[in-house]
Amino acid sequence: MKNEAASPALIKHHMKQTKVDQVFDVVVFILVALLTLCIAYPLYFVVIASISNPNLVASGQVITYPKDISFEGYQYILKDNRIWTGYRNTLFYTFAGTVLALLITIPAGYALSRRDFLGRGFIMKIMVFTMYFGGGLIPSYLIIKGIGLTDNVITLVVLGSFSAYNLIITRTFFQSTIPIELQEAAEIDGCGVFRFFISIVLPLSKAVIAIMTLYYAVGHWNDFFNGLIYVNNQELVPLQLILRDILISGQAIQAANITDPDTILNMQRIARTIQYGVIIVSSLPLLIIYPFVQKYFVKGVMIGSIKG
Repeated sequence: MKNEAASPALIKHHMKQTKVDQVFDVVVFILVALLTLCIAYPLYFVVIASISNPNLVASGQVITYPKDISFEGYQYILKDNRIWTGYRNTLFYTFAGTVLALLITIPAGYALSRRDFLGRGFIMKIMVFTMYFGGGLIPSYLIIKGIGLTDNVITLVVLGSFSAYNLIITRTFFQSTIPIELQEAAEIDGCGVFRFFISIVLPLSKAVIAIMTLYYAVGHWNDFFNGLIYVNNQELVPLQLILRDILISGQAIQAANITDPDTILNMQRIARTIQYGVIIVSSLPLLIIYPFVQKYFVKGVMIGSIKG
């Protein structure tokens, strides 16, 4: 009877809380919408600026929607054979480098997460040490040059294929997800370590594999510094280095082999539009892939919040 008598007051209390929650939700929604606008608008502006009249863009008349739509900038970009060479190279470097990184990071992270792995604490200390201390650019270059790996695709695949930070995230995931008791139970049933890793650990590790794939793939895709330092052969340079030449060095006219004065003036007129178009061309693959791995990205951030 007490419960029945108290139920109207309890319902009224919940109704009051619901109204407060609704106000809170509205405020949070507005703040998130404003934050989303601040983050998304620069990308949206790049898109509309890349297809608008460059004179209108330069004068600040293009703000909310494209004006005097023209795809002239994209035409010049796509005619530049260096773009396609860079795409080919970067796709290969990204794929091969990411596969190599996963083959290193996932097994290493699992091994270091096991309590029965001797010396794991010492190895982790060495890994953490490399996050803060390094030999520097000149010793690294001398080593790469000394072993004959300058102007070599192997260099751009191997460099960036391991990260101590990613190893820590992977190790933390395995520690919190794959208990040692599961391995012991499998060993009792006659399952070896390698079979346990292949048949049980990997199927349970889709989240960390997806987030490591994203981290390493984005790193390889955006990398231009290694190509700048270790590669002189124009047939091996990554896409980002080509885009750097177009954006910073103003190489678009020379790359297109244009000699007509009127055409050169026209190219100079749309130089800003070409820059916006280059940003879209280089970012489009990652923008397409990201929505499919977004949930794993969020989970990966949560995994990385606890280093263990």
